[in-house]
Amino acid sequence: MSGEHDRPPKAATLASAAAAAGDVDAAIAGLLRACGQDLGHKDLVDTPARVARLWREQILSGEAMDPAVILGDPVEGEGPTELVIIRDLPYHGMCPHHLLPYVGRATVAYLPGTQLVGFGRLGDLVNCYTRRLTLQERACNDVVDALMTHLDARGAGCVMVGEHMCLRIPDNRHRAQVVTASFRGELRARTELQDRLWS
Repeated sequence: MSGEHDRPPKAATLASAAAAAGDVDAAIAGLLRACGQDLGHKDLVDTPARVARLWREQILSGEAMDPAVILGDPVEGEGPTELVIIRDLPYHGMCPHHLLPYVGRATVAYLPGTQLVGFGRLGDLVNCYTRRLTLQERACNDVVDALMTHLDARGAGCVMVGEHMCLRIPDNRHRAQVVTASFRGELRARTELQDRLWS
């Protein structure tokens, strides 16, 4: 049986986290050296530690988030609600192919079953799946699948509109927006409700 005794001691967990942070710090320093950069230059002295902290606290922070926990404190006992839509949820992610960021805004919707969830939790759910090395398409799918699984929604939808640096940086060729959409459950068949996510 699992329990408190199965968890690593707090000191060991902190030591492991510190070691991992040091590994990322060293890796960034190695990358800069391999690119011919002088780590003794005043602009770069603190760069490895600064970048390691950014990756740990922002870029990969979604990996430490649990969608079951995010959606695990639902609001119950309310009257029937046909549709919940939250618009303009900001997100950022990191392309796993080029290690370049993308940023955008998401619209998330669900058809409640017997449970509702706080509005802020939907923003947390988007962060959970975008703040990691992932594709925007995958994050979109992950959000709606989590709503179906952990909130027992009758239907779920997510539309993401993002700008990707992997499109813009090479010769500055593309200023395109990338739009991805995922629908599950009843929302897959109800196009009149899907339309409300696009407006």
